Amino acid sequence: MATSIHYNILTSPAKAAAFMFVLLLLNTACQAQLTSTFYQNSCPNALSAIRTSIRNSIAAERRMAASLIRLHFHDCFVQGCDASILLEETPSIESEQTAVPNRDSARGYGVIEKAKSEVEKICPGVVSCADILAVAARDASAYVGGPSWTVMLGRRDSTTASRTLANSELPRFTDGLDRLISRFQSKGLNARDMVALSGSHTLGQAQCVTFRDRIYNNVTIDAGFASTRRRGCPAVGGDSNLAPLDLVTPNSFDNNYFKNLIQRKGLLESDQVLFSGGSTDSIVSEYSRSAATFSSDFASAMIKMGNIEPLTGTAGEIRRICSAVN
Repeated sequence: MATSIHYNILTSPAKAAAFMFVLLLLNTACQAQLTSTFYQNSCPNALSAIRTSIRNSIAAERRMAASLIRLHFHDCFVQGCDASILLEETPSIESEQTAVPNRDSARGYGVIEKAKSEVEKICPGVVSCADILAVAARDASAYVGGPSWTVMLGRRDSTTASRTLANSELPRFTDGLDRLISRFQSKGLNARDMVALSGSHTLGQAQCVTFRDRIYNNVTIDAGFASTRRRGCPAVGGDSNLAPLDLVTPNSFDNNYFKNLIQRKGLLESDQVLFSGGSTDSIVSEYSRSAATFSSDFASAMIKMGNIEPLTGTAGEIRRICSAVN
């Protein structure tokens, strides 16, 4: 039967054309309509306005680079890359900002709002907050010496948020390797993408409460490293005290994060499990030897992550301000 249908289509030019048109429509519907030139005509100066605003914010606080990359990541893992993480609490919206993985740790909301306001001055109601988040992550990486990449654009903003999904789908600092791999696979990202994206932790900081158990009770951690970290993280109290995830070059985007893991100096349990005798050891070793490979893979993984379930076409909206629906 399959052969007969195939033969009939191929032997009728009209049917063949119609068949190919249907396939094209199906393919188009399945692929997000993102393009690097989305604002070329509607707001040609959008990217430069965003870049200037983001650079100014990071110049004032270099730590903000890591925060902006993380903010884009935490947005994309919940409902897709739709700027839902930027929505504040209202009677009808349960903000993702108060979810456990985001509460008192996710930051940079005001930086994105500032960039949005600059773009609104030149192109009101044109550029989405979701796209600004994606561009900001790229510009943040480039500003601190990390890779740059071509950002695909055309996302629209959600009118909803989900604290429930944020609590269930965002990675936790206590996650084991299998759980991390599973979380990323559910978003269309493989283990290599996961390890590459984790490399952005070279810029990050963690609160004492997230690594206290590791530095006091884990027998596999480097003893000297643990001792150093205990100075700023007492056994009792100081939960919000911060420590850089990369002790060596905390303000530079490089591959020292992976070198630290090989030396058993991963601050978070979810970092060290990437190099602990498991399936990702070889990737960590590769990145520790080649900063160029890590940089290239990180850029590719960021592009891939930015394509997670975006709203396009007439779905969602273009918010006037990023913290509230229109």
